[in-house]
Amino acid sequence: MTKEKLKNLYEKMLLIRRFEEKVKELYRKGEIFGAVHLYIGQEAIAVGVCSCLIDTDYAFSTHRGHGHYLAKTGDVEGAISELMGKASGCSHGYGGSMHMFNPKFGFMGSNGIVGGGIPLALGAAFAARYRKTDNVSVAFFGDGAANQGTFHESLNLAALKNLPLIAVCENNRYAATTPVAASTADEDMTKRAAAYGIRALTVDGNNVENVISAMQKAVNYSRNKSAPFLLDCKTYRIEPHCGLIADIRPKEELKKWRNPDMDPLTKLRDSHPEIFNRNIIDEFEHKVSRRMESAVEYARKSANPEIDDFTRKFELS
Repeated sequence: MTKEKLKNLYEKMLLIRRFEEKVKELYRKGEIFGAVHLYIGQEAIAVGVCSCLIDTDYAFSTHRGHGHYLAKTGDVEGAISELMGKASGCSHGYGGSMHMFNPKFGFMGSNGIVGGGIPLALGAAFAARYRKTDNVSVAFFGDGAANQGTFHESLNLAALKNLPLIAVCENNRYAATTPVAASTADEDMTKRAAAYGIRALTVDGNNVENVISAMQKAVNYSRNKSAPFLLDCKTYRIEPHCGLIADIRPKEELKKWRNPDMDPLTKLRDSHPEIFNRNIIDEFEHKVSRRMESAVEYARKSANPEIDDFTRKFELS
């Protein structure tokens, strides 16, 4: 990858990291309401996957969807405004953290139902095939969702109908507070893909370059063959499941994954010290910080959604 490409990847991951930290701060201040699921620690997957997509490709997210949204759309203002319940939000302030949409950039929504986005992504893959476009449809989901029936039904149909569905498992080792070892007989998701004759790859989900390499293979295959592909991205979420639940994970495990050597941003910096010197890092920090502060002020000054507007927009004719 070029120097500029690597810098762009780092900036996007840093933006997601600082966005989530700001969300955490605003949540504790009472400026953001409801449950929020932070994406810290998994930035390389969202950025790596979405960097291989075009605007007309579809992406279907999860309850932990802020990173996916930012990586696919770059819409910081619409994202923070939505979380703050403002009319300027990407879902006009009606959806909040778990229901963010931006069809203009192919972001077809985050979803509060575990595994709920997978069959929706399957539908978009069918639409692409039916319309004879070369678009692909990406379903993000976690290891917990891989135990849902919708996962298996969707993979079966994608294989049966040769649909361009790319299933991206963010295998972060926990379904809410349940460790993968307690809920899954074999956490290797590529074996599940093999059961349906679907090609699959396992990848270090904390290494953005590895994610891109695997995703490029998946996109090329799905786009050209109109066939499904699965990525099993090994990662870890640093924060608790959500803002309302205590973190009960083992301290030694947390210590291991919070080591800077495991951090997606640190991994990219350390792989290219000739690019990411202290001046460049500070420059990105300053740039991202200014953008976040500007977005928050924009949201604070934005109007609240009107109930009458909501009922007018969504009433049945």
